[in-house]
Amino acid sequence: MSVDTRVERKLPQGVGRLRFGWLVFFAVAFVVFLVGLAAYFYQMSSGMIVTGMRSTGTMGGATWGLYIVMVEYFIGVSIAGVVLVAFAKVFNIGSLLPISRLAVLLTITSLVIGVLGVALDLGAPFRGFINMLLYARPQSPFFGTLMLVAVGVLFTSLVYLYLDGRKDAATIARIPSGLRWFHKLWAAGYGDTEPERERHRRVMFWLSIGLVPLVLVALSTEGLVFGIQVGRPGWYGSLQGPDFIVLAAASGLANLIVLAAIIRRVRGAEVVIGHTVFRWLGSLLLAATAAALYFQIVKTFTLLYATPGSERLISDALLSGPYAWIFWSSLTLMIISMILLVLQAARRAWSVPVLVAASVAVSTAAVAERYLTVIPSQTHGMLLPYEPGSYFPTWVEFAVVAGLFGLGAILIGGFMKVFPIIPLDFDTREVRTDA
Repeated sequence: MSVDTRVERKLPQGVGRLRFGWLVFFAVAFVVFLVGLAAYFYQMSSGMIVTGMRSTGTMGGATWGLYIVMVEYFIGVSIAGVVLVAFAKVFNIGSLLPISRLAVLLTITSLVIGVLGVALDLGAPFRGFINMLLYARPQSPFFGTLMLVAVGVLFTSLVYLYLDGRKDAATIARIPSGLRWFHKLWAAGYGDTEPERERHRRVMFWLSIGLVPLVLVALSTEGLVFGIQVGRPGWYGSLQGPDFIVLAAASGLANLIVLAAIIRRVRGAEVVIGHTVFRWLGSLLLAATAAALYFQIVKTFTLLYATPGSERLISDALLSGPYAWIFWSSLTLMIISMILLVLQAARRAWSVPVLVAASVAVSTAAVAERYLTVIPSQTHGMLLPYEPGSYFPTWVEFAVVAGLFGLGAILIGGFMKVFPIIPLDFDTREVRTDA
């Protein structure tokens, strides 16, 4: 009896197949990336003068600009994904496991972009990294943030992704394709025996346990970069570390919700990534957004109440000065997202489009909040008698940042074309023949 093996030769979830829609997506993302790369080369050849950054004080500018804002944003985004996966593994929350690979991929991509953002901010990036290796001070929060985030969390996430994908790699390596060598390499002889499954389960459990304190320390250290600078009004304070954690949780969950909704639509995975997943994500986003909004209100009242003159300058700049439109827009977006999330929670009916809209609002507010964290304390509230400064990114900075987003789209979209984005244990649908 003959057997039709046509479906068996198809890799699952559109892996290895590029349709017209994907080609257009990759083309647009690649063009955006190339524009950003060209802008960066222009910056390297012409110097940092082509950016909006200037020295603080005498030149009335900001030495940390949009690049550092995006570094803080992307590192924050990265944390929520891996913590969510660790949370789901430790407490065995099966509803969240279908998006576990997507969450770890978001973490890895965001960390890569965040580290690149640090290099973009340096006029001589290679010399900067060499000097860090030669003259690093382990007690410095800068060193701690780079080592814990770029090395610790990134390396651990890569190991987690590798172990999590070995079983799926071994499964699809049996399907003849041009990517078979890659899948065999990833599987590394995995045989799906009981001892192997138990070993993977044990290692991934302890990785999940270790990731949570590592992430908390990493984000707290990042907050300390700002919080312990006593000579910079607006930064010094004990709330910087916790504030970085809660805003990172909110922005990371928001990005994960948007990506999960896109994957759900593109892959036709309405059953696998069902409403139970979005109910969990929405509930967690509600808690994180409420905490972030609380911290924003507390920081604002702290600035207003019995602050010294330098702090008062910053509060005036935020509430009624040049940064007021950013501050009030951010606060409005957070409140709108809270209303949308509370209404859905009260009804116990989570609408994916409404949840995506709330997530976009939270993510935009997080970028604005990071901007307000980094910039005003450099242009206003100087302890020395300098006039208030100003900063606004140039087209070069906007183009370079757009290139980072293009790179992130390429990395995530490219991964989906070489490996299943949804673990095969949860993708029980019939293999689709289209992409």
